[in-house]
Amino acid sequence: MSDLVRFGVAMDRALLAEFDRRIAAQGYENRSEALRDLIRADLTRAAWDEGAEVAATLTIVYAPEVRELVQRISALEEQHAGAVVSSLLVRIDEGRLLQVMALKGRGAALAELAGQLAGAKGVLSCALTPAAALTPAAEGARRQKG
Repeated sequence: MSDLVRFGVAMDRALLAEFDRRIAAQGYENRSEALRDLIRADLTRAAWDEGAEVAATLTIVYAPEVRELVQRISALEEQHAGAVVSSLLVRIDEGRLLQVMALKGRGAALAELAGQLAGAKGVLSCALTPAAALTPAAEGARRQKG
């Protein structure tokens, strides 16, 4: 059996009503599930900011006719082979490819990889999304300093 703890939260009635509408629209069955997800997301962001190892996705939409870009993406994947766990490439239509990379590493290194792609000619959109902390934030910060 899990070690669940119940606690109370005081909140303005209007704010709670807005929260309830939002989580219902997202498909949550109850507030507890939504709060757990919000807390996990915040802890993941804190781990990212403090230098812990995290899992993330990098989603790129780009024009395939820009030959240099395709070569640059391949080169960056090789250069960051330790960070790029997997990659999926999908043709959206004649003029656009969607590439999703599963990444792991320190937030700063993953942001650097995303930055190297975001401003490249032919990139139509580039989004880096933290997914989960792989090490506790404090431990990651200690490793980075040591």
